[in-house]
Amino acid sequence: MADRRKRDSLFWGVILIAAGVIFLLEKLDVHAWDYAWKFWPVILIVWGASKLLAGLQEKQEKPGGDKPASPPQA
Repeated sequence: MADRRKRDSLFWGVILIAAGVIFLLEKLDVHAWDYAWKFWPVILIVWGASKLLAGLQEKQEKPGGDKPASPPQA
């Protein structure tokens, strides 16, 4: 679970840095939004792929796969 949070934090950190770079370039009269707007679906694709991979990894890490966990025995 901690590994998942670390990846989510990394993902959002990269997104925030990219947005900051785009705003900075706009202030410097480089029209970065024109290029960024063309590629906004890539953000959705990357986000979806990261969620899919995280779900697959979590499924593999669970013992027994899809079977429900048995209650602890005394």
